[in-house]
Amino acid sequence: MVSLPLFPLSAHVLPGGRMSLRIFEQRYTRMVKEACGSESGFVICMLNSQGNKDLNEHIYPIGTYVNVVDFNLLDDGLLGVTVEGVRCVRITNIKTEADGLRIGDCEMTAPWEFTATKELLYPMDKKLEEIFKRYPEVNSLYETTNFDDPIWVINRWLELLPVDAEKKQEFLQENDCSKIVQYLSGLVE
Repeated sequence: MVSLPLFPLSAHVLPGGRMSLRIFEQRYTRMVKEACGSESGFVICMLNSQGNKDLNEHIYPIGTYVNVVDFNLLDDGLLGVTVEGVRCVRITNIKTEADGLRIGDCEMTAPWEFTATKELLYPMDKKLEEIFKRYPEVNSLYETTNFDDPIWVINRWLELLPVDAEKKQEFLQENDCSKIVQYLSGLVE
């Protein structure tokens, strides 16, 4: 268990995924500076629109520990940061610091394993590859893609799907990825 800064968002990134962030609030500028200075990361977590913000219940319990892989000053003067997901974490005991930055106790969760045959992912893998080709802004985030890795494909779909955070959290709470694979099979044809 380690205490880590939390960055709540409506979007989400999972292990192996990349995301571009625009940092403009002082608390998050501090978070990024400290993460880069100490060569550590922070946790991107999903927002629970039904949760009480004063009690920090607006943050779902499963987040993703990320590392900063690139940063630059954007044309509008804001800090642009690209992060990469490393591991999912379970967040507890969220505290709010004086500047509003939230810190949570985070425990790494076991990564999903894919025990089925790779053929079970067809056509999900091919459709994801088409999306990456069609949307260069997504594809440009990645130095390499891994459409042959079932977990990588599943995680990218879970990031991209317009499914509410509550449903994504249900999938992430599972010990394996069988439910998400079944769900994706019904959607991606």
